[in-house]
Amino acid sequence: QVQLVESGGGLVQAGGSLRLSCAASGRTFNVMGWFRQAPGKEREFVAAIGWSGGLISYQDSVKGRFTISRDNAKNTVYLQMNNLKPEDTAVYYCAVKTGTSYLRPSDYDYWGQGTQVTVSS
Repeated sequence: QVQLVESGGGLVQAGGSLRLSCAASGRTFNVMGWFRQAPGKEREFVAAIGWSGGLISYQDSVKGRFTISRDNAKNTVYLQMNNLKPEDTAVYYCAVKTGTSYLRPSDYDYWGQGTQVTVSS
């Protein structure tokens, strides 16, 4: 019954912005996060946020450029991506969990289908 639906991916020029959304249904979760997977690379942690926003964590390479937020009334998590770089090109996945660790893909319980982000130079 749990479903995660990502949206907002697309093609932008370097320096541009995108806002990803992930709408969850079925229940609410303590932690909502974003991962990404580029061609030839492993899926990697991007950002995560706790229920009240007290826990916020970013991968170093996106810190200062990306902002994660959530709207619990809508059961939705967002990723505002500014100053995008070609190396940000990847499929971005929304994931949710109820545990305390959040850096590994295996920490998460449910996954969305992914939304493609492509950054051109």
